[in-house]
Amino acid sequence: MQANALRDFVVGLFVVAGLMAIGYLSIQVGGLSYVGPGGLTLVGSFDEVGGLSVRAPVKIAGVNVGRVHSIGLDEDLRARVQIDVDAQLELPIDTAAGIRTSGLLGDQFIALEPGAEDELLATGDELEFTESAINLDRLIGAVVHGGIGGD
Repeated sequence: MQANALRDFVVGLFVVAGLMAIGYLSIQVGGLSYVGPGGLTLVGSFDEVGGLSVRAPVKIAGVNVGRVHSIGLDEDLRARVQIDVDAQLELPIDTAAGIRTSGLLGDQFIALEPGAEDELLATGDELEFTESAINLDRLIGAVVHGGIGGD
């Protein structure tokens, strides 16, 4: 009788550990994370966001420093993207933001390129220098119809 109880206990521990591992992997794959209070919230306006989505990464020099919080339209019907980045970052006011793609057909993210000004961005500030996503359909159409490099 004792051996069956010990075996059931070990199997139970194994099942609980497996469920915890599945939960952890689900959270990691889903991209959820707890950033905590005090993040630096910035806003940028773009003509085209392409396939950028909420919770997409924000990177500086390839290092994740934040996430896209929301995407909407502003009063000029441009895409308004709100990002949350690490509060420890000291970003100059001339920091540029561009929408980039990981690999040839990968997911899109926002790449920040810090400027050289002494004055720093604060929560709620607008990113003045933005570069929209490249629309691959328009680019291919322009090449096919002679819009790029044509005579």
